Order: sequence, then structure tokens, then C-alpha cells
Amino acid sequence: MRILVVGAGAVGGYFGGRLAHAGRDVTFLVRAGRAEELRRAGLVIKSARGDLTLRDVKTILATDPAEPFDLVLLSCKAYNLDDAIASFEPFVGPSTRILPLLNGMRHIDVLTQKFGTQHVLGGQCVIAATLNREREIVHLNELHALTFGELDGGPSERVSAIDAVLSGAGFDAMTSDTILLRMWEKWVFLATLAASTCLFRGSIGAILSTPDGRRVIEGLLGECRAVAQHNGFMMGPEFDSRATQTLFTPSPLTASMLRDVENHARTEADHILGDLIQRGGVAQQRDAGLSLLRIAYSHLKAYEARQAGAA
Repeated sequence: MRILVVGAGAVGGYFGGRLAHAGRDVTFLVRAGRAEELRRAGLVIKSARGDLTLRDVKTILATDPAEPFDLVLLSCKAYNLDDAIASFEPFVGPSTRILPLLNGMRHIDVLTQKFGTQHVLGGQCVIAATLNREREIVHLNELHALTFGELDGGPSERVSAIDAVLSGAGFDAMTSDTILLRMWEKWVFLATLAASTCLFRGSIGAILSTPDGRRVIEGLLGECRAVAQHNGFMMGPEFDSRATQTLFTPSPLTASMLRDVENHARTEADHILGDLIQRGGVAQQRDAGLSLLRIAYSHLKAYEARQAGAA
């Protein structure tokens, strides 16, 4: 199976690098500058799960000719989705499958409208990784899981074929017969974490140390869950247990969106919070002007406006 990994950043570079190291046929679709970096220094992963340096990494530019790939692994930032689609569209053929690892749900709508539902799978990943100054991929903890499945649920031959390729490649690869529910669960959790840590400009531990911090997190979680339920996705006891353990236990945990704010970088506020609000739900329809989720989103939009003014 020929795999095209769109980009060689923290997420795509990590999973693609592990796959290439395991002997899978992987090509990275990158810009000319990143291609030169990989040619010069290789693809470097620093991880508690094992460091890795790959030499002679296979790369391709959007303008290069190539046969269609069997699998496209897509892990760009949500605000770069349109540019990413334009770059890999020439490499999509009749049997190509697209496995996106973005957060939220808007990208599924965009991809299925562009390529058709027959080409798109549901997917998500759990990993904390970043690029350091040397452009090395730094894995920040030990979690490195990738879950995928058919958008309409259930098993399929193509999911089994992809599972056979992704399994045993140095990270946790799992299939799911209910991938859309899994994606909504992650979205609800991530939106709660991003909204609370950005609003307070602090970690979960710092928020819980304040007089009303726990109540704010509870309120945000409830609003996000209400949106999911409005869209037909009910969070179960297993989600409740994981969310409670993570969101209400003091820890240094923050959302990557807060790190973006602290680094004066662009955020995915529109895609993680804004799109959630647009999809409605009881919590957003009732007294929407005082919704905690809307307040957190407005807080981030004010940050964006301030950044635009500074630029």
C-alpha cells in the first residue's frame, strides 16, 4: 500500500516516520523548504517510546508528477485544510482513501463534499508532539494512538486492509465501528479543555485552585455535551470516567490552543469552538449571549483581532 503523508510536521511526521521505519511505503508531501531540511538532516523523532532518525526520506512536491496513492494520511491544522486539499488532490485516484486526523468535524464535511463519501474515512489521533528549533519532532508524552473507521460505521474490507498496514508500526493503531462517536467525544473533551485553559490562561491545576474554576469547567463540559447530544451523539459512562479523571484532577495539563496563544500564533478557535457553537444545541440556544462557550470563543476572537492589529 502506497501511503502519502500530507506534511512532515509534528503529527504527520511522527506517524509517517514510524510507518516508514517499519518498512511501509511512505512518501511525505511537503514544501520545498521542508524537503531540503529532510534531505539534509533526515526526519528526527525524539520520544520516550524510542528516538528515531530516518535518512533518505521519500518526499514529493505538489507540482511533481506521480501515480495516485492508496492512502492519504492528513494531519494539517484546520485553518490550512483548503491549501492541503489543493496540494494532495492531484494524487487522489479512484481507489484512494483519505484518512484525516484533524480535530472537530468541519473537515469531514469539506472532504466528503470535495471527494465523495466513498473516499473519506473517519479518524482521530491522541498524541502530544511539537517541532523544536532544530525542526525535530519532539514527542511530549507516551501516548501515540491512531483510531479510524468507516463514517457510516461497521467493519469493511478496506478498513481491515489499512489496519494491517498501520498495525505493528511502532504506535497504537485501532479500528472503530463507531468512529464518528469517538471523534465527537474527543471534540467535546478538547473544546472543554481549550475553552477553559485559554479563558483562565492556566493549567487544569491552576483553574481548579480558583474559587469558581471547577464550576466553569463543569459548565463548559455540559454545554459541549449538549451540542453533541443535539447532533445525535450521546457520551457514555466510559467517556464520563475519562473526562472526570482528566478535567477535575489538578495537573499541569493545558490545551495546545493555549500554547498557540502564548506563542502569539494562529489558533483553531473557529474550528474547535466556533463550529461547535454553529452546530447548535440546547445550551447554545438558551441565553446564548451568556454561554460560557461563547464567552471563551469571543475571548479568542479578541485575541485574534489583537494579533491582526499588531501585524
